[in-house]
Amino acid sequence: MIHTWRWFGPNDRITLQQIRQTGATGIVTALHHIPNGEVWTIDEIMKRKTVIEEAGLTWEVIESIPVHEDIKKQTGNYLQYIENFKTSLKNVSKCGIYTVCYNFMPVLDWSRTDLNYTFQDGSKALKFEIKALAAFDLFLLKRPNSEKDYSDKIKADAKAYFSTLNDEEKQKLVETIIKGLPGSEESYTLEAFQAVLDSYKNIDAAKLKQNLNHFLKEVIPIAESVCVRMAIHPDDPPFSLLGLPRIVSTIDDAKELVNVVDSPSNGITLCTGSFGAGHFNDIPKIARELGYRINFAHLRNVTRDVEGNFCEDYFFDGDVDMFEVVKALVKEELKRTKESDGVLIPVRPDHGNLMFDDIGKKFNSGYSLYGRMKGLAEIRGLEIGIRRSLENESMGSD
Repeated sequence: MIHTWRWFGPNDRITLQQIRQTGATGIVTALHHIPNGEVWTIDEIMKRKTVIEEAGLTWEVIESIPVHEDIKKQTGNYLQYIENFKTSLKNVSKCGIYTVCYNFMPVLDWSRTDLNYTFQDGSKALKFEIKALAAFDLFLLKRPNSEKDYSDKIKADAKAYFSTLNDEEKQKLVETIIKGLPGSEESYTLEAFQAVLDSYKNIDAAKLKQNLNHFLKEVIPIAESVCVRMAIHPDDPPFSLLGLPRIVSTIDDAKELVNVVDSPSNGITLCTGSFGAGHFNDIPKIARELGYRINFAHLRNVTRDVEGNFCEDYFFDGDVDMFEVVKALVKEELKRTKESDGVLIPVRPDHGNLMFDDIGKKFNSGYSLYGRMKGLAEIRGLEIGIRRSLENESMGSD
């Protein structure tokens, strides 16, 4: 596997020199300064690539070339945005970058209700509580008909939870949830946020899936022609929020979308935390059955329950069997080496707890230095152990 690290560009608190010291060899990044929908030019791509290579690293994965909201809704200038996306794919290929992560989640790229949850050992983790999301939805956002989306128990829990919040805590909850909105560094009011949600009021899961399929049929042939492997990111979390449809949440969703266009360029990002937040998902099974279409992997763990609550956990300590996941990825790479193109799978440690002197410093949510370095060390050690074990098994069978 190619060990990579997500870097948010020159403004990231974590430097490329520090990343080299973690053991990562590849960088996962994007041109965040280019507005969604605009073409990524060769000049801009090469500026960033040169900076990365001068630090002794390689730009392995783009995460992400954003899919414009008009494409997801098939409104406005969406056809031109699709053409721009195709041009960007051609340009990144010309620059020698061949893996592109993207998502098709409407409005919110991810959702948590606590970005600074105090873990049992004093570190800080990301957490999602359905009662907090419901409290935001029912009593702060006051989304029309939102009460229909929650059970009586959750509504009662949300009401009790909301009654404990002071004004400062209510505002913090609003800011936390809106953090998942692209461009959230801007100042969104609740009214503006509701307006964005309203733009999807006539788009259900079937319609969103239809729009994704159209996008794939347009884009994947271009990606294949320039040797770019696309890797769609699953929904985070893998269930409907705030009335928005979710269409990449289960193994069946993933199998369906990779068959829309049968191409190695039409693949998935195996995000063990996003899929793993759903108690109904068997992550090792996804890794085994969709290994041939895993073009990128985010490796992290979560502790979850059947109501939809989850907390990000240490690599070996959550509800996802990371040993079996990594074993499936290693076996897939060995299979590729023997039977096909031998393309390795870029993997990165996903969110890590804030720990040590990272606590109190400002990072992109989940993207600590020490917490992710711990995760990467565990990934690398586990991979080496599995590879050696499989080699010994093979020698024994001979």
